[in-house]
Amino acid sequence: MRFLMSKIWRERWAIFLNVRRQSAKLSLRITRAKSMLQRLRRSGERTVDCESAERFRPHTHAPPALPEGLSETDLRKIFATFSIDSAPAGHMNAYVEDAFYRFLHSWSLVRHQTGTCLELGANPYFITWLLKQHTSLKVTLSNFFGGGNSTGTQTLSWESETTRQAMDLTFDHFNSEEDIFPYRTESFDVVLYCEIIEHLLMNPVHTLKEIRRILKPGGLLVVTTPNVARFGNVIAIAEGRSIYDPYSGFGPYGRHNREFSMPELLHLLEFCGFTHETSFTADAHLEDWSHHPLYDNACTIGERRPHHLGQYLFAGVRATGTAREGLPGSLFRSHPDGLIDHSW
Repeated sequence: MRFLMSKIWRERWAIFLNVRRQSAKLSLRITRAKSMLQRLRRSGERTVDCESAERFRPHTHAPPALPEGLSETDLRKIFATFSIDSAPAGHMNAYVEDAFYRFLHSWSLVRHQTGTCLELGANPYFITWLLKQHTSLKVTLSNFFGGGNSTGTQTLSWESETTRQAMDLTFDHFNSEEDIFPYRTESFDVVLYCEIIEHLLMNPVHTLKEIRRILKPGGLLVVTTPNVARFGNVIAIAEGRSIYDPYSGFGPYGRHNREFSMPELLHLLEFCGFTHETSFTADAHLEDWSHHPLYDNACTIGERRPHHLGQYLFAGVRATGTAREGLPGSLFRSHPDGLIDHSW
């Protein structure tokens, strides 16, 4: 009995000593924390309450520049009256609503440029109108509607104040993915390559190297394309939905065959001989996901790359680099040995 009581006493004493040691450690931590807090207050630094800290929310709408003398409302009214080849005015209003801010961001990247300009894939001519009406660039247009190489003309009309205006737009017709461009080497100061690269089927390298060929040394290339890593796609993946574009009734070039992230696009441009000048992502139309049940989950993922969540990629690059041989391994596979360059 005496042995049992002694054993119980020793166990209780050990527990008591352990509690004392833990209490002493906790007291030391509290003292250190108070000391640190006092130093922060003396130094004027702001402390953060983790419980009340604001959670990350994506900000993907970038207010665009506007042409001098026009408000956003003015410009929307003009675009709402667009007609190509006598089609009913307003027949492209859904497209305008979807892409309005993209037109302006694309134009803003070249609005102060001068000299000769090639706009690839100019139809339906919203950016063309901005270039011709609100820059000093001498603009050449190209399109591809299928078939062989040729030239063509379409008439664009619109209402300005109370007057209906029109201009005939002549364009070169060729397949930029396959054909040698019908222009001399180093003949353009600016090239716009907007909303085309995602439609290509096989080889964007050919197209970009042709653009590099026809640009003057130091010339500006503007590329815009949907952002595969946009916030809406983060939501879609969280829901278990596909982020791939639907099959198109306009054939294989009618859908987005390959969308890019910003690092992929910039790597491809560098591979083809361009030097980065500016890049950003932004929305083409307003989109509110805040009431979606998976919004908080998507924000947690998006917080790791807050500047890459806009609906579209915008890149301005200069023709100052040297194009590499072959194809970039980040985008190509199943080609002959030695053709793929796996450096990143």
